[in-house]
Amino acid sequence: MKPKIACPSKKKQMGEGTKNQKPKTSLRKPTKTISGVAPLAVMLPPRKCDHGACLYCPSLNAPQSYTPESPAVIRARECEYDPSRQVKARLKAFKAMGHPTDKIELIIMGGTFLSYPEKFQFDFVKKCYDALNNKKSTSLNQAKKINERAKNRCVALCIETRPDVCKPHQIKNMLEWGATRIELGVQAIDDKIYKKVNRGHSVQDVIDATERLKKAGFKIGYHLMPGIPGSNPKKDIQMFKKIFKSKNFKPDQIKIYPCQVLKGAGIENLYYGGEYVPYTKQQTAETIINMLKLTPRYCRIMRIMREIPPTYLVAGIKNIDMRKDIEEKIRASKTKIKEIRFREIGFALRDNRRVNPETKIKTTKYKSSKGTEFFIEAINKDNILFGLIRLRLDKNMATIRELHVYGPALKLKEKGQHSQHTGLGRQLLKTAEQITKKYKQKKLRIISGVGVREYYKKLNYKLDKDKIYMEKIIS
Repeated sequence: MKPKIACPSKKKQMGEGTKNQKPKTSLRKPTKTISGVAPLAVMLPPRKCDHGACLYCPSLNAPQSYTPESPAVIRARECEYDPSRQVKARLKAFKAMGHPTDKIELIIMGGTFLSYPEKFQFDFVKKCYDALNNKKSTSLNQAKKINERAKNRCVALCIETRPDVCKPHQIKNMLEWGATRIELGVQAIDDKIYKKVNRGHSVQDVIDATERLKKAGFKIGYHLMPGIPGSNPKKDIQMFKKIFKSKNFKPDQIKIYPCQVLKGAGIENLYYGGEYVPYTKQQTAETIINMLKLTPRYCRIMRIMREIPPTYLVAGIKNIDMRKDIEEKIRASKTKIKEIRFREIGFALRDNRRVNPETKIKTTKYKSSKGTEFFIEAINKDNILFGLIRLRLDKNMATIRELHVYGPALKLKEKGQHSQHTGLGRQLLKTAEQITKKYKQKKLRIISGVGVREYYKKLNYKLDKDKIYMEKIIS
């Protein structure tokens, strides 16, 4: 039986008819906003990929790579894939769970958004902003302007795309939308594997997209797939090492989705024919633990495992909470892990660990995609992470690609205790400005979510002439 998901009717879009409803105050699913923002996912309507279907991707009546019964798909379908209604429904759900919605990270998912008609793309983004603003605008620019001071501010906007669907004009559009983070479906970095699974792009496409996005100031995530046909545990680790040793890659974050055999995917026939065998639970856990050990301190492992309904899972790992088991094993063995999520203050507080509030600034410098990166972080003596900045220096250009203060999300004017709203962001920004000056760059620009512009204005940053970046003359 399909679960019923509450979604505003068309008449109740833009907030009509909901004035007398009060959200519950009890906080449920606390990890939803434990990293400082409320992630709000909006699903695209089904559309087949232009290159065909990857071997592991199911071809079902659902957004690409998802199943009809995936929770996000059910919610979107209840809203007829209307972005405004989806945003409204998720805001209502957050409020019912007791989560603040002042700082929204908007995530557009469910396929290669940049492959949809361009008019559809702009209209989709505008409707998302209108729903956050609770007001219809005459243009995207007006919607963005309103959101700068709205109750539900878009502090980050994430777009998922393919490495070969990330050309200069498409990057220009994403900047115009106010996007700040891009997730690339990389899966593996091997052209033979790409050919075997009908991926439709090359490793060079990954290299080119990564460089273009970093130069534009975006934070970059990779989706990786251990156990993809053509690989094995040893090869998975070799590719993972290369991702961080080669200057061509070095993503800021990664989602690890072990290959699973799903109904409706080409890999299903290979599995039944004995040509493909998915990893066991032990193989998967060992591979992921090795990946976590190899992850540098500037990268965040965003997610491990996808939430696939058992009905559609033919073979492969079934427990979606594998990360919890893995992290418990790591902590019990006292293995040192440097990746960001493992060190965040929010999770330390959740686990009732004693947190020393005294922080220091640590800077890690590395080369990446023909530029120099400075990973600036506020940590305590136990290496617990309170906040970070990603500063990139290209030729004659200094760009902050991310400023993030961790800890449970607070309302905009709520007083902070541990990390958020304690002045830590200003401290990190000051360090980035000092580095910019040291390297004789005269201007510092920031790729900023629309909803964060007011914050930067208070720190003497101004919107540039193209209304894309916040910038400041460094003297």
